[in-house]
Amino acid sequence: MGFSRAELERFRGGSLPDLLGPRTKLLFVGVNPGLSAVALQAHFPGRTNRFYPALFRAGITDRLIDASSGFAPGDREYLAGRGIGITALVPKATARADELAPAELVAGAEALTGAVGRVRPHVVAMLGITAYRIAFAVPKAHVGRQPSLFAGAQLWVVPNPSGLNAHSSLADLAVAYREVAVAAGLELSPPPA
Repeated sequence: MGFSRAELERFRGGSLPDLLGPRTKLLFVGVNPGLSAVALQAHFPGRTNRFYPALFRAGITDRLIDASSGFAPGDREYLAGRGIGITALVPKATARADELAPAELVAGAEALTGAVGRVRPHVVAMLGITAYRIAFAVPKAHVGRQPSLFAGAQLWVVPNPSGLNAHSSLADLAVAYREVAVAAGLELSPPPA
């Protein structure tokens, strides 16, 4: 389902409901929803976004989810049933994450503390080191497990799956996401051959 640039602009500032279930063990935290995510009401729908292919290659899901036209019936329930949650640091949709002000990222981190306290996942996985450094005021942080707990959960920073993140390959994403899934205690499938 394609949208023109003008059609997508109508979704600027909109939001997308969190994907959370009663047994969320691993909470992925994106920077903020893109315009197409709000238009389709699906997390990570872009054809160049590697989030769902990385989950599949990591063995976190046993099937490849295609959210490019929105979630298919049962996708949200499937992810929640696997113990996977998805939220955003900043709920406001923009065309690119770099449109957000540092103060918005800091406020998002504060709000995330309450959400993590309510949901009580085992692991929180921040998708992207740059936003994490700003939001949590740790300019020298590195990708991987962070030294402190976050609202009682292990805190990890993993590569952002956006197609704009050329630093990490799909294989790199799958390795990082599998590591956080193991830490969260998810049952994993063997990675596809």
